[in-house]
Amino acid sequence: MLRAVVTAGGRVDEAFAAAIGTPVKALAPFGGGVLLDAVLAAISGAGIADIAVVGGPEVEAHRRDLRVIPAAPGGEANIARALDAWPAEDDLLFATSDLPFVAAGELTAFLAASADYDLTLPLATAAAYQAAYPGAPPHVTELGGERVANGSVFFIRGGARASVRAIAGRFFEARKSAPGMARLLGGKLLVRFLVRRLRIADIERRAESVFGVRAAAIRDTAPGLCYDVDTLEDYRYACSR
Repeated sequence: MLRAVVTAGGRVDEAFAAAIGTPVKALAPFGGGVLLDAVLAAISGAGIADIAVVGGPEVEAHRRDLRVIPAAPGGEANIARALDAWPAEDDLLFATSDLPFVAAGELTAFLAASADYDLTLPLATAAAYQAAYPGAPPHVTELGGERVANGSVFFIRGGARASVRAIAGRFFEARKSAPGMARLLGGKLLVRFLVRRLRIADIERRAESVFGVRAAAIRDTAPGLCYDVDTLEDYRYACSR
């Protein structure tokens, strides 16, 4: 069975909080609701009925219809709680709560492309991302000649969750940093990055070796899976669309 979990425990700095009226990023006003609502609507629209949210009391107060798992003080602990949200045999769609442009059809297409793998992450081409969000804050990275934007959702097959859980927090934090990902997955990849020879395929193979699962970056996915709100600048851009 495919279930979903959304992490919504992240808090923002004082200036960001003053601008959005809350210290909880997931509850930043957006599109007649809040950022979290946009993600939940997309997941439900993709046909996933069982959704858990890792968040604080503010999130629970906002949506009392949700199954809310209390957030921990640290990000890695919250990711571990997210991975434990559903029975171990269930497949999992893992998403952050700060994806303002994500759509149900995009999630459905990503999940279909993930069918042959145990662990996947979406990538949009730089051209598609920049065409969708002209003038947006930078989010594109280059690996082995490929310019891509990394996504903020994951597909994790039930049988792979135990392996992924061991370094999931560090893996999630490193997803937007090529040197961070290379460092996490081993010295050889870091060297390849430093000499500008690191490719996406290198990361895929090393992830398969480390986790013991079939891992893949799903290329040419929709940019809406990749635009997330890390900063006040990101948020203001999203609101201006």
